[in-house]
Amino acid sequence: MSTVIVSPYSQTWPLAFARIRADLLDVFTDARIDIQHIGSTSVPDLAAKPVIDVLLGADSLTIIEDKIGALERSGYRYVPKYERELPMRRYFVKAEGEHPRVHLHAVVSGSTIWNNHIAFRDALRANPSLRAAYQALKLDLAAAHADDKSAYTAAKSPFIQTALAALAAERDPGDSEPR
Repeated sequence: MSTVIVSPYSQTWPLAFARIRADLLDVFTDARIDIQHIGSTSVPDLAAKPVIDVLLGADSLTIIEDKIGALERSGYRYVPKYERELPMRRYFVKAEGEHPRVHLHAVVSGSTIWNNHIAFRDALRANPSLRAAYQALKLDLAAAHADDKSAYTAAKSPFIQTALAALAAERDPGDSEPR
């Protein structure tokens, strides 16, 4: 089992992302991609596990799959075991010793998984109350599931799904007029 450690926000996280982004652009020189910093380390003033989550979007999963070898040569380990639950994502991990660990989530740009990651990140950045509630939950869950990262991650899911549902309702409040 691995330990769940939630750290105070660090100004070094955006800098680490900038380096990671530059390295990924070098791997995907011949492809149109979008690279976004997601997860808690992408939200100023939010405590987080010191892991840089990166969302890489391409026009197709084939573009990503064609770069698996190049990503592996750049230090990323391809982790296909989660594709059963998330067939729309290709997942890679890079652990760099003293530097933060990197989780690379490669998906199709504009897909539901892409949009949900961006929407949740942007909501946390824009809404101090949501950010504070999420941080309090993360700290409680880190204490409750200190030796079980999977349980910690799973326990955050209802909060995230509720926030995404609220965001969807704000974007499309429905037809409130009777017909």
